[in-house]
Amino acid sequence: MFKQKILLSLVVATTMYGNSITLDTIKESNNRVNPSDTNQILSFNNSTKDAVHSIVNISTKKRVKNRTNPIEQMFQDPMFREFFGRGFGNGNKGTQRVQKSLGSGVILSKDGYIVTNAHVVENSDEIIVSIGENQTEYNAKLIGIDKDSDLAVIKIEAKNLKAIKVGTSNSLLIGDVVFAIGNPFGVGQTVTQGIISALNKNKVGINKYENFIQTDASINPGNSGGALIDSRGALIGINSAIMTRSGGNNGIGFAIPVSMVKDIVEKLVKDGKVTRGYLGVSIDDIDKELQGIYNHKEGALILNVSKDTPAYKFNLKRGDLVYAVNGKTIKDSQEFSTAIGSFSPKEKITLQIERNGKNIEIDIVLDSRDSLYEVSQNTPVLNGLFLSNITNENSTKYRIQKGIYGVLITDVKAQSEAEKVGFEAGDVIIQIENIEIENLNDVQKALKKFSGKQKRIYINRYGRILVSVIK
Repeated sequence: MFKQKILLSLVVATTMYGNSITLDTIKESNNRVNPSDTNQILSFNNSTKDAVHSIVNISTKKRVKNRTNPIEQMFQDPMFREFFGRGFGNGNKGTQRVQKSLGSGVILSKDGYIVTNAHVVENSDEIIVSIGENQTEYNAKLIGIDKDSDLAVIKIEAKNLKAIKVGTSNSLLIGDVVFAIGNPFGVGQTVTQGIISALNKNKVGINKYENFIQTDASINPGNSGGALIDSRGALIGINSAIMTRSGGNNGIGFAIPVSMVKDIVEKLVKDGKVTRGYLGVSIDDIDKELQGIYNHKEGALILNVSKDTPAYKFNLKRGDLVYAVNGKTIKDSQEFSTAIGSFSPKEKITLQIERNGKNIEIDIVLDSRDSLYEVSQNTPVLNGLFLSNITNENSTKYRIQKGIYGVLITDVKAQSEAEKVGFEAGDVIIQIENIEIENLNDVQKALKKFSGKQKRIYINRYGRILVSVIK
């Protein structure tokens, strides 16, 4: 009975899938190649022996505020402090602790320039570098940081260092053998081996500008900022992140391609920052329904054009589908955003666009993103102030009287210039220079107008009007 059922299944399957198919079958071979003869060992030591001397261990220290206990919270209550005097208690400073973290970096020059991830060194008060297994420690200086690409450059005062050989990421292929070198879990230098699993990966949700190399070479905590090298020992990427649910490695790691690394590093060394071109559009992908309307099935769809931007000036329209930039095909909105971000302000580019069924080209001169001041509650401004619009919730928390208008200082970054000047959480900014402040948009306008200049900041501190100066 069991055999009959199997036979019936096979017959049904044959009926469903037709009469026959022809498979492109490779000729069977019993030829197996040994790694070597019995006196030799298959080894990748020659691929990694030079590169390992270019990898550094990075440890950082950051001073952070401890969460206060209930008694300290009572002392910090604005009404309590106003009643007993503002010198009572420890104000908003609180106690501090030192937070430590570990990462890796790659030596790029003999005189001590090192590339790592931005998240390894950002907001650090101290950066310590050691090379390989050598116990000598160097205090590193932060040269520049670019959070949008998650890259940073630091420098140590040393000579005749072993700089890594830099390869290219433009000719990589899926299946290429690669090695990840770093300092996972702080246990010391480690090399792991794998292959390139995918290329040009974006929409991972790690960085703003993504074009990752995906690899199954193990990348664990502490590997961030380390090297991804090819079988020649040449740098092809900077290890950045893993995709995991448990915190361990699941064989999905991401590295920033060296082509992007070289561009960012050059700008950071030269200017200390990366200034990207700015277009001024809101974009999205083209979905299946829209594909039926457009001739091109891939690209970045323009949803909105902001006024007083290059996009507005050069006549981009809502509904335009950008399918190429300078002749290079654009597959989706993320690829378009990355492409625009790779250009510099004042640089002229050509967009290939489909508009109303016709293909057109538009030349555009990009502007600078530095002219934009995106003030948000999560980003410090004015050298260390965290701001928020006044709401019912925070006005109750900070005892802000009705009728007071402005922008609330919710926190002051520890050790920042703003803290040294004397700003405190609970202060309300009511004016910056000659601009009265009622909301975050007003702060944004003031920062743009008085960029790079000393600014008088007027605050309301529980009914008293004070003024401080900060750049």
